[in-house]
Amino acid sequence: MSDTTRIYLTGTCEGFDKLREALTQTPGIEIVGSSEHPSAASGALQGGHLDCVLHATSSSTLPAHEIGTIRENTRVPLLLIASGEASSLLEDALGADVSDVLLLPALTENVVFAIRKATHAPRRSATGARKEGRIITVFSPKGGTGKTVIATNLAAALSKAGDRRTLLLDLDLQFGDAAIMLGIEPEKTIFDFVNAPGELDPDKLAGYTTKHKSGLDILPAPLRPEDAELVTEAKLGRLIEVARATYDAIVVDTSPFFHGPMLATLDRTDELLLVCSLDVPTLKNVRLALGTLEMLSFPPARIRVVLNRANSKVGMKQREVEAALEVKVHYEVPSDRAVPLSVNKGAPAVLSDPGSDFARSIEAMAKGIFPKEEAKRNASRLRPSFARAG
Repeated sequence: MSDTTRIYLTGTCEGFDKLREALTQTPGIEIVGSSEHPSAASGALQGGHLDCVLHATSSSTLPAHEIGTIRENTRVPLLLIASGEASSLLEDALGADVSDVLLLPALTENVVFAIRKATHAPRRSATGARKEGRIITVFSPKGGTGKTVIATNLAAALSKAGDRRTLLLDLDLQFGDAAIMLGIEPEKTIFDFVNAPGELDPDKLAGYTTKHKSGLDILPAPLRPEDAELVTEAKLGRLIEVARATYDAIVVDTSPFFHGPMLATLDRTDELLLVCSLDVPTLKNVRLALGTLEMLSFPPARIRVVLNRANSKVGMKQREVEAALEVKVHYEVPSDRAVPLSVNKGAPAVLSDPGSDFARSIEAMAKGIFPKEEAKRNASRLRPSFARAG
């Protein structure tokens, strides 16, 4: 993990430029960017690369609209910077989603201390729960790469062990197929959940997910493409936070675009599985996607390239893919007759044909995503038992 704290600056107030200059010269602090208006910074805030946001205000009252705009795009700690007299601001901030309020002028070391304190404090979920589920986003910038097959099977594999609560979240909002690949005809979808009255909380989430026979929960994409527009980034961000406080693993299937829902998901993604296949058009799009992720400052350490249909004899090898992308292929998934058979049956291959090469590769991927848990399981299997039968 890097010791550098990456911050983004928004807003303006007297003395803020001077503070920015001082922070630029401070070791261990990296100013990723700045914008006078939070509404103009949505792309930068959603990139999943920030540790903290500093928002400056010259108002003596809480800038609720600006805070709301920032929170629609990122959940990292937020510090409010103000100049002059702001006693009411201090009081109001206690009830808002603000980590701290600092009044200028202030010593640079005091500001840095507040940043360190906010970024190293345990993150509280909005629900107050302590669970911090792992967000695994499955993405491909081109259709037809097998992204949804991998997402559904990975979710089933993660749930299969029985002691890991898993949610499959279908964010291919216009044309999601995750439910049909699981053989499910859902009564409720993500559209119904985010547009239901009342607070989005774990109890409500439980009422809108559909349980698969494997134990996996799924929140499907809307049934009608036009309903996708009503699943806003703000509601989606809240949904992911609620899911993270409820589940151990959340597998997110996505559409092949860097649009609002994808950017909101990236901000919360722990591991991004970038699906590629052995053809030149897909390689071109994946390379462009890697460039976009770099532009968004998405941490490369969170990206895992998945080469699907890796054993296809199409005149291209894994080493050529790695050379073209300039990154390592982390997971290989073979072409396997078990896949179309399972898709047509509406039964994930990891469940319907667990001995297939495809299923074994997905199981290996699932173990790679939770390596510490797998190490503990293996250790417990190898530990000798001294109990004797009576």
